[in-house]
Amino acid sequence: MVSGSEGGGGPGGHNNGIRKRACICSKEDLLPEESFESWGNYIKALASIKTRLKDRLFARSQDQLELNEMRGRSQNEMKKTLNWWDLIWFGLGAVMGAGIFVLTGEAARNYAGPAVIISYLISGVSAFLCVLCYTEFAVELPVAGGSFAYLRVELGDVIAYIAAGNILFEYMVAGASVARSWTSYFATLCNHNPNDFRWHVSALEESYSHLDPIAVVVSIAVCIGAALSMKGSSRFNSIATIIHIILLIFILIAGLTKANPANYSSFTPYGIQGVMKASAVLFFAFVGFDGVATLGEEVKKPGRDIPIGLIGSMVITIVVYCLLAATLCLMQPYTQIDADAPFTVAFQAVGMKWAKYIVALGALKGMTTVLLANLVGQARYFTHIARTHLAPPFLAVINGKTGTPVNATIIMTVANSIVAFFTSLDILANLLSISTLFIFSLVAVALIVRRYYVTGETTNSDRNRLIGFLLLIIGSSIGTAAYWALSKNGWIGYIVTVTIWFLATLGLNLTLKQARKPKMWGVPLLPWLPSACIAINVFIMGSIDGASFVRFIIWTLILLVYYVFVALHSSYDAAKETEKDVGHVSQTSNMEAGNPTTHSSVAS
Repeated sequence: MVSGSEGGGGPGGHNNGIRKRACICSKEDLLPEESFESWGNYIKALASIKTRLKDRLFARSQDQLELNEMRGRSQNEMKKTLNWWDLIWFGLGAVMGAGIFVLTGEAARNYAGPAVIISYLISGVSAFLCVLCYTEFAVELPVAGGSFAYLRVELGDVIAYIAAGNILFEYMVAGASVARSWTSYFATLCNHNPNDFRWHVSALEESYSHLDPIAVVVSIAVCIGAALSMKGSSRFNSIATIIHIILLIFILIAGLTKANPANYSSFTPYGIQGVMKASAVLFFAFVGFDGVATLGEEVKKPGRDIPIGLIGSMVITIVVYCLLAATLCLMQPYTQIDADAPFTVAFQAVGMKWAKYIVALGALKGMTTVLLANLVGQARYFTHIARTHLAPPFLAVINGKTGTPVNATIIMTVANSIVAFFTSLDILANLLSISTLFIFSLVAVALIVRRYYVTGETTNSDRNRLIGFLLLIIGSSIGTAAYWALSKNGWIGYIVTVTIWFLATLGLNLTLKQARKPKMWGVPLLPWLPSACIAINVFIMGSIDGASFVRFIIWTLILLVYYVFVALHSSYDAAKETEKDVGHVSQTSNMEAGNPTTHSSVAS
């Protein structure tokens, strides 16, 4: 691995301290900051926790800082090789994995019946609202940090750190679960039980005793491709995703030849509650698009390519998912749909047993591209986090030859592989979900803040009104989700909570003037769409099991412990160093751009 002790030269010509060294990580690569130079310095840093925490809570980064100085800490630039065509296929490859082949059966049989089509449409619209919020940020801030960078600029370091720590954990768990699923579908193609290809170690606890070497090999192969070339990875993803789409079209055509309209005679057997419950389950078939936003630094024309890529891929995904769900329910009565392998069993039931190989091959292709997109997103998140010194700065290094974050890619592959090697799918499934929705909600909140608040321009009274309206929007959304989770048949609570949400959003729309307009592309119907995004994401959280909330709380507490004892001090030192060295240059850049007052206080 390439290593370095701090940031490198970058835009603006400033040397942030990364220097090229041998391929062995030392203390200077992990903790190069002043607070960790000696035990005495560290004790002094701990004594000033209160002051430093206050500083980090209220400091905000700046657009130009994220676009220039932070990127300069990676020694080299990422290569701009991607266009809208690449982003569309990355979006499809990131989202269209095995989820459609599994979640559809569970949702149709247990919750919605044939109305699963409506559930897919609802969850698709929810995901589409999130895509719109991400798109505006990705166009304005085309950096590798994705949501981490967006939240640093608008909500500050601490919120961004908690969000990033959770999404990296979710990416790791998702990558491990997809890698193990890859083994399962490969075994199906070979007419074997998945555990036939795993090593059983009886000395280990049952949930961790089936070791999966194939999952590790696949993860390493994907890592090599992702590290060597972004353009090569993009080409592989495009080809694999095109094959995947062709297989899905084949499944649609073959399935429709066995369609029976009588299976739609009872369209909503579980009522509206079943439809909404299914939409909460199916939302996770759309997750993965946020990783595409981390490719911003590698896009040739962000203002044009990112909106087309993100929005276009999501529209195609929604249409394909709805068509596949409709076909499945036409092939079999919903009561006979298998919850675990719906398409395979459906084809077997209509006398097309050979089609199970097509389904397995389609799932295998989809999971391979999901693994690739997952790792690419993980590595770029970690790269930008390391630029801020919230993670060891050697992870921020961009390889000069490949133009990719090799260090971060390798580290995340190691983590994914360890989890995938030992941990069974049922354990991994219980770890997924809530963090993704939490971060999607925060990005929508950050977008509203970005549009309605600019430091030095927005009055105190307008700022206080904005905070009040946001608290009402978030509070009413939580109330709606809680009422959904606790009340089975009531409706009065919804009238109260939805009315509060509506009036708060209306008040925000009517009483506050937008303080900032997007430069190139913006979310329409502000504040209604991001406000709806918050409400829907929080509502879906109300359908998540308690174990996920416990996991979320425990992991967040672990993150906070690390933050207080390590990340707080490393990021504080890095911020002060940046403020000292490049603060004047940043202000000059803002003046030259015709923006003498920024919406942020100085921070890095």
